[in-house]
Amino acid sequence: MLIKVLKGKLHNATVTATKIHYSGSLGVCSKLMQAAGIVPYEAVMIADIDNGARLETYAIPAEQEGGIEVLGAAAKLIEKGHRVIIMSYALMTPEEAKSWKPKTVVLGENNKIEKII
Repeated sequence: MLIKVLKGKLHNATVTATKIHYSGSLGVCSKLMQAAGIVPYEAVMIADIDNGARLETYAIPAEQEGGIEVLGAAAKLIEKGHRVIIMSYALMTPEEAKSWKPKTVVLGENNKIEKII
């Protein structure tokens, strides 16, 4: 049996742009993706701290450094300036999960990395 476990997350990211007329996804600064262990086209869950909305999409590298861009239909739920948590998950056995430690990347102003836990 496999269980779904948190792999990595970007905590307290600020949405820098939204584009409703886009084929859908979440643009994330490649440096932030790397810090949290998120790879291009990986499924991610987004939780909006400001309004409680939660949704699943996939991450692609954003062009802007520090960029967090909500693209496509998700832009109807999450607005520019909102603070979000972006989470990725992995499937593993319960035995593997016992020793697993996810990466939590805490972000500050302008989506700068404050610390990695």
